[in-house]
Amino acid sequence: LKRKRPPKLQIPSSGGESEVVKPDHMDVPMDISAEGKGYGIHSKKGHREVLEDAYQAVLDIDGNSRHAFFGIFDGHGGRVAAEFAADNLSRNIRDALDNGERDLEAAVRVGYLSTDAAFLKKQLSSGASCVTAFIRDGSLVVANAGDCRAVMSRNGVAVALTEDHRLAREDERRRVEDLGGYVDLYSGVWRLQGVLAVSRGIGDIHLKRWVSAEPEIQKLAVDEDCEFLLLASDGLWDVVSNQEAVDCVGDEIRSAEMSSVGGLAASTKKLAELAASRGSQDDISVMAIDLRHF
Repeated sequence: LKRKRPPKLQIPSSGGESEVVKPDHMDVPMDISAEGKGYGIHSKKGHREVLEDAYQAVLDIDGNSRHAFFGIFDGHGGRVAAEFAADNLSRNIRDALDNGERDLEAAVRVGYLSTDAAFLKKQLSSGASCVTAFIRDGSLVVANAGDCRAVMSRNGVAVALTEDHRLAREDERRRVEDLGGYVDLYSGVWRLQGVLAVSRGIGDIHLKRWVSAEPEIQKLAVDEDCEFLLLASDGLWDVVSNQEAVDCVGDEIRSAEMSSVGGLAASTKKLAELAASRGSQDDISVMAIDLRHF
């Protein structure tokens, strides 16, 4: 039984002074490439009829060029949860900051939980894995819930900043079982209640007792050794290692200037095509963020 994955590639609207970058709307999106100040993204459709990943890029938050938010969202059981998260998660984090939360990590946590709570009110069964990065004044806060992943290149060495929330993790299996759920192994994949391959994320109302929206969060300082950050859905990570991904993107962007038009988007396209050539059947979304830009 294969986990369903939805949401087309879409960027949300945003209020305030932030610049939100949107791709052209497509009713049936295929492969999509986009590039903005300091980032590039490529999404490659898998075997399904439409591309079912979503992304978000919010630049110049509060008019500050060193403040930005990025996210990749991989849905399952329908596309609506990933689209909802892309439309609302950044805004909810910024609302928490505007409402007096001074700690960015705490605001990110509030953003994830409030986005989940709002989506659950819609009584829809869809769910989504999320990985996000908030950059502010030389600090990077990375968060994830599900099996999208963040990997940073530090002097060419891959550094994983997140750990996938899959049931192969003993701590996640134990958490589910302590809550009365069960985990079974199907065709080599551990699944919650025999259905879902991830243990955290937005949505999944019928499994919400066990599927936590609580993100794991890491904060670090962006120094001169930090080159770029990769955010990607599991369509990439299932067939490409962290170091291979960093090498592939690094080689491509070093052949041109990091900030040149086409450099970052071209590097993510090359990486997505590598994953597809290795047999990935899932949608593949890869975002590369030039940390030196911020």
